[in-house]
Amino acid sequence: TVFAFSSENWLRPADEVSALMELLALALTREVPQLQANGLQLHFPGKKQGLSPRIVQSLKDAEEASAKNQRLVFNVCFNYGGRWDIVDAAQRLAELGEPITEEGLSAHTALAHVGDPDLVIRTGGERRISNFLLWQSAYSEFYFSDVLWPDFGPQALDEALSDFAQRERRFGKTSEQVEQERKPHA
Repeated sequence: TVFAFSSENWLRPADEVSALMELLALALTREVPQLQANGLQLHFPGKKQGLSPRIVQSLKDAEEASAKNQRLVFNVCFNYGGRWDIVDAAQRLAELGEPITEEGLSAHTALAHVGDPDLVIRTGGERRISNFLLWQSAYSEFYFSDVLWPDFGPQALDEALSDFAQRERRFGKTSEQVEQERKPHA
């Protein structure tokens, strides 16, 4: 799951937003056939309101064309915000007359089709999550890198994964409880 355009990015200068929209259109034309050939199932979580009809149709076409692929699910969050995602899920539950519970919210988020991330990598030297996967990252580990996204290659990914492998994931438990659970039961 990657963060391509946040719901807050509309606040950037109009020429930059326009260039980002054109970049998306170009990327869809250039990259989707290769992603499709590699068996990736594409999803574009985010609000469709505010996007041009051409962009909305291109996103829909890419999702439909790759719907049966099973090699990897690739989420490109576009016009996405974590707060929007939580509110949207709550609104859907309310419309259905269902109680608002953790399980219900999780089942109605824009990323309900995938599990919560174990690791969130933030590139470019920023030390914030910028409204990304607020609900889903409750128990994620975070890795911050000074490397800019376009330059974040295999070596940088290996460093992030190596750092992640050294961490103890407790999910609210103590280290002693986690260690006890690892021991084989006699």
